[in-house]
Amino acid sequence: MSTELFNAVLAGDLNNTRALLQGGTDCNSCDDEGITALMLAAGLGNFPLVEALIEAGANVNATDTRGWTALMKAVYNHELGHGFPDIVSALIAAGAEIETQVAYGTRPLMLAAGYGQAEVIEVLLAAGVDVRAENEGGRTARVMAETKDYVEVINQLYQAELSLGELKGACSTGPASPINVVNFVRNPSH
Repeated sequence: MSTELFNAVLAGDLNNTRALLQGGTDCNSCDDEGITALMLAAGLGNFPLVEALIEAGANVNATDTRGWTALMKAVYNHELGHGFPDIVSALIAAGAEIETQVAYGTRPLMLAAGYGQAEVIEVLLAAGVDVRAENEGGRTARVMAETKDYVEVINQLYQAELSLGELKGACSTGPASPINVVNFVRNPSH
């Protein structure tokens, strides 16, 4: 592990990061948990650092000990409370696997849906992610969004499923029409 590189990335120091990389520091070195500098930069939402690390040859599909990649870390950062669509796009353009699975078969689209990340979902859908994929529990990304009432995300995923001609868990009485609103009715609590 290159402590200097990790510290530069954590500090958001692009100049020092570039100098270390140009000086021969291994851009793919990782810590004891398998976390690489690219994973750190992606999870922090630092686009210039992500670009510099990709240009230096960072492995966009490296996994940490939990199976997380830089893409998964860019999809949603729990501490910051959002994902980074520009970084997701850059990682995909650099060859990041869009169907990587972590615990319980969770994929990037499912993670984004479960946290209401509409802009990240847009990038993933444009990249051709499998909107019908299920996790080990048989749940799709749309089901995960429905659980938390993320209406915008539910609509995105619903439209993506409609465009494939299949809509899991819904009935159809005629040709698909562009539906833009999903209504939820909850039983009143007594």
